Amino acid sequence: MKRPVVWVTTSLAIAILVTTTLLIATTSRGEQTSFGSSAGRLEVQTVASGLSYPWALAFLPRDRVLVSERRGRMRIVAPQGQLSPAVKGVPEVMATGQGGLLDVVTDKDFAQNNTIYFCYSERAGTGGRTAIARAKLVDGAAPRLDELKVIFRQEGPLSSGNHYGCRIVQASDSYLFVTLGEHYSSRNEAQSLANHLGKIVRITTDGAVPPDNPFIGREGARPEIWSYGHRNPQSLAINPANNELWEIEHGPRGGDEVNIIGKGKNYGWPVIGYGIDYSGAKIHESTSKPGLEQPVKYWVPSVGPSGMTFYTGDLFPRWRGSLFTGALAGQFLVRLQLNGNAVTSEERILQNLNERIRDVRQGPDGALWLLTDSSSGRLLRITPAGK
Repeated sequence: MKRPVVWVTTSLAIAILVTTTLLIATTSRGEQTSFGSSAGRLEVQTVASGLSYPWALAFLPRDRVLVSERRGRMRIVAPQGQLSPAVKGVPEVMATGQGGLLDVVTDKDFAQNNTIYFCYSERAGTGGRTAIARAKLVDGAAPRLDELKVIFRQEGPLSSGNHYGCRIVQASDSYLFVTLGEHYSSRNEAQSLANHLGKIVRITTDGAVPPDNPFIGREGARPEIWSYGHRNPQSLAINPANNELWEIEHGPRGGDEVNIIGKGKNYGWPVIGYGIDYSGAKIHESTSKPGLEQPVKYWVPSVGPSGMTFYTGDLFPRWRGSLFTGALAGQFLVRLQLNGNAVTSEERILQNLNERIRDVRQGPDGALWLLTDSSSGRLLRITPAGK
């Protein structure tokens, strides 16, 4: 009577082991490569590794990826994962604290003009500020930047190393939107129109002021400003469903926000919000106030959002229309389900990856591409398992 029981128990154990092996695939180094999600099993492929605090990625022709590394280096990743030599001609960056080489995007006509835009923390006197540059990427065995021009420099009290913001989006009219942090110690400046701290600015590809910006002609206001009252925005994207600009910014202890950005609007930092200071002290007057915009979503406690994309591809049909952002503090990928402009649910994906996710983009192949934030950061490609 005992033999059948032992046989069944052993068979069950083998079945469980086989099932677990199928569901939690790992690399030879023990890294988990298969994860569950509302869209089914996901496969996580390491396309490239050994990147030093990668911050942003941009897709190039011939299935290659341009990656910025915070310490001041750009690399081109080949389809098989090989890393190019450092792109020459990148300006010196102030790579202290949260500063360094930050976002990079390709011009919407890159195939014709080879132009890229990138932002970085630039040393100025005893501190730093955010600068935006334009250049032509010259490809080849020794890639370099040509015709480099700094098209914008942030004006206002300098940073000692924190809250540079620094995401770039190019709209269909070619104008650039850029997020700018409030430098942490100067948070009240986010409410002043006399500087660029805690603002989203809108400029031309030459750095000029578009003629329909909201504060043109207002005395004491910087004409580049599009919106204000921001803290440290590290996520920016245009919603393809309605062409509206969306932004995600870091709160302090709690109060990370998802905002829909309107022309000339005030998003409240530090007057209103949902967090507290790192010391535990109160920061805000309240959570709302007339004339100040409310977020469409906020997190308490903070997840540390960075990077942002709206999914429109075919690989994940159930996720079409969702908003994705990386989580640095949370160490997972966030998916927000949308109904129009309302966030209806949140899904946390790749929680066992145990990596800070710095950037997330939808690739031309319909996959989700991520950067992990560490001294040995990785470029990851996320697809349905088996594809």
